[in-house]
Amino acid sequence: MSKQEFELQTPRLRLRCWRKSDREIFASMNADPEVMHDLGGPLDRAESDQKLDRFAADFDNHGFGRLVIEDLDSNFLGYTGVLPSRCEHPLGPHDEIGWRLMRQAWGHGYATEAARAALDDAFKRVGLREIVAYTSADNARSQAVMARLGLQRDVSRDFTKHYDETGNWHGLVWVGSPP
Repeated sequence: MSKQEFELQTPRLRLRCWRKSDREIFASMNADPEVMHDLGGPLDRAESDQKLDRFAADFDNHGFGRLVIEDLDSNFLGYTGVLPSRCEHPLGPHDEIGWRLMRQAWGHGYATEAARAALDDAFKRVGLREIVAYTSADNARSQAVMARLGLQRDVSRDFTKHYDETGNWHGLVWVGSPP
């Protein structure tokens, strides 16, 4: 199966690889201050394009990564998926599940439904043995998704990362392993 054919489906959602046509809507989501509140603030178009390019390359290089979430009518809702960490991350090498949704997609259970499909794929098809998730202390929505996914809080792995422009960010870590 080629990258372009790769797809995961849930009862309400489709997860697929990135296309060039996703750039505009992805940039719109990343520019929304409300969506980006807990994620370091809005991204400009160049930063958004760079992130999309990284997501696409990760799938090419590793066989897994962040995937587009769309409804069954092909409307872009956001993304989810497991991503290998960057080497300079405070936790060291790890695989991380994450998600980001358009504001209008919040509150419908899409993040949990899509992330559950991505986790299942990462454990079963890819064969990962551990996946972490992290968020800030004030991001109750993401913490609720992590709990619904069955991830377990691991206080011993919490970390602080320094960002030049915005100061320090404290990550609360949750961990999942195959069922």
